[in-house]
Amino acid sequence: MKRITLILFLAFVPLASCAQPMKTENVFLITLDGLRWQELYTGADALLIGDERYVDHPEALREQFWDDDPGTRRETLMPFFWNVIARDGQLYGNRAYGNHVNVTNNHWFSYPGYNEILTGFADERIESNDKIDNPNKTVLEFVHEQPGFAGKVAAFGSWDVFPYIVNEKRSGIPVNAGFRTAQGDDLTERELFLNELQGQTPSPWATVRLDAFTHHYAVEYLKKHRPRLLYIAYGETDDFAHDGDYEAYLKSAHQTDAFIKALWDWAQADEAYRGKTTFLITTDHGRGEGDDWTSHGTDIEGADAIWFAVLGPDTKPLGEVKTAGQFYQNQVAKTTAAFLGLDYENEREVGAVCTPMVGR
Repeated sequence: MKRITLILFLAFVPLASCAQPMKTENVFLITLDGLRWQELYTGADALLIGDERYVDHPEALREQFWDDDPGTRRETLMPFFWNVIARDGQLYGNRAYGNHVNVTNNHWFSYPGYNEILTGFADERIESNDKIDNPNKTVLEFVHEQPGFAGKVAAFGSWDVFPYIVNEKRSGIPVNAGFRTAQGDDLTERELFLNELQGQTPSPWATVRLDAFTHHYAVEYLKKHRPRLLYIAYGETDDFAHDGDYEAYLKSAHQTDAFIKALWDWAQADEAYRGKTTFLITTDHGRGEGDDWTSHGTDIEGADAIWFAVLGPDTKPLGEVKTAGQFYQNQVAKTTAAFLGLDYENEREVGAVCTPMVGR
């Protein structure tokens, strides 16, 4: 009789309560602006790497990044992705296998894409890259409001629109983006040096700083404030692509891979983060092919095609996912919260959790 009662009790226990608790206590959400799935999955583009319209030093660039084998090329370009994430995590969006990741917004450029990543839905009101405070609450703001997370969420970006995308005035989340410097009375020597160096280093662009500043500001904040949800938005790849500089685009992708490796290595060496931290990595939009590689937007075929990568203690080591499937940008927000044991909701319906990522 006791056995029958136990079986009946278990039949009515919610599935969520039967699931094993998440090991993840911290999430690093990372974006690489406008990095094509083509370079991620096949490395340097054969049509572009030798094109002198886009490359100043084709022989040197080929020596650094070229190989006839696409697998070798991609590993050369982004070794952390292909030596670590492909071994211990998951990668989505290689369209050669029918594995698709797409945006759902109708614009295929940055602000609409970042809104979709951070809120979990496309918003028709966001139709430009103008500096307008986001009317939507992001997953960053949602997490910041939960018990145990106040003061433990932060955002760093190279593009100066991120304070508006995150809506720092309403959310209260610290955002260091564009050409902002580190602030406070307890700045480290490294932060003081970065503040000085950034002022002395011209950026090629009026609204985007070089990613090295974004990265190192984020690292110093990480060491000092120990956030549980850290958003880092690298931006150079998109701007070098718009400039038609394929050489710098490749080198920036390669360096960003190294930045992400450095973050992962730091997390694995720190007791509070080791074995408790998940990296979720994606991009805001795709780009065109051939001469259209410099552009994106709805008039550029393929610019809605993006990718995901994930690495952490709750993610099964599936590597490069080669089964056909369809995933969407709007799934990032709810998946980010799920890793932290939170059920993210918003005023509008949000994309579903990417269940293979969280081991369910």
